[in-house]
Amino acid sequence: MNRLHATKDFWLAALRADSPALQDAVAQAGADTAVPSCPGWTVADLVEHLTSELRWVRESAARGVTERPAPAEVPSRPEWAAALDGLRRELTGTIETLEALDADFPAWNWAPQAKKASFWQRRMAHEISVHRWDAESAAQRATPIETKLAADGVNEVLDTWLPAGRRKGPTDLRGVVHLVATDASYEWFVRLRGPAGVALLDTGTILDSDDHHARAQATGSASDLLLMLMGRIDTDRLVVTGDPRLVSALRTG
Repeated sequence: MNRLHATKDFWLAALRADSPALQDAVAQAGADTAVPSCPGWTVADLVEHLTSELRWVRESAARGVTERPAPAEVPSRPEWAAALDGLRRELTGTIETLEALDADFPAWNWAPQAKKASFWQRRMAHEISVHRWDAESAAQRATPIETKLAADGVNEVLDTWLPAGRRKGPTDLRGVVHLVATDASYEWFVRLRGPAGVALLDTGTILDSDDHHARAQATGSASDLLLMLMGRIDTDRLVVTGDPRLVSALRTG
């Protein structure tokens, strides 16, 4: 596994870049347009989801404690113009809040890792980038996720989502999956261990006695790899060799 060192500044820069594009896309698509990558959702549903989530993160991450906060409340849905303005205000407020927090500031999160604000600085960068793609898909003009951000998003799926038990693919398969990002000079080896979960392998420290030969490989752009893992596109957008079920077993969305 190659190393990619993303930082608070990197994640906040991504949030600032994707937020206006998200707002433009939802405004262009319109409230009642279906979001093809989120079955059953309209653009209004997407805006409501994001506005509620952003408000919850903005309020929760700044508490300075690691105890689990109360669940987000979803208020009654406003008129479309007010909904768009609410999304704009929550994007701005969340970016300002996360910018003001030191990466090591205490903050609860749902993953088996350090309870720090850096989790939310990273999480919201990826949340907005993927939902920006969703909104642009609804507007029929989806553009890829930026390469380095997408590569870190693949990292997040493998080091955060899957260890937290948030797999949506089959959980009874075993074997090593090799993911290759053709545009990022980046690759991952992931061992599926059946019900025991997954292990992200660092090929620089694997012992000669370890079997890390892949039973499946998926190759594509970093953006397409992330979108596949997040359940937005099918594996047929990638070049897959070996057992395709092993690749699908890594999906978390």
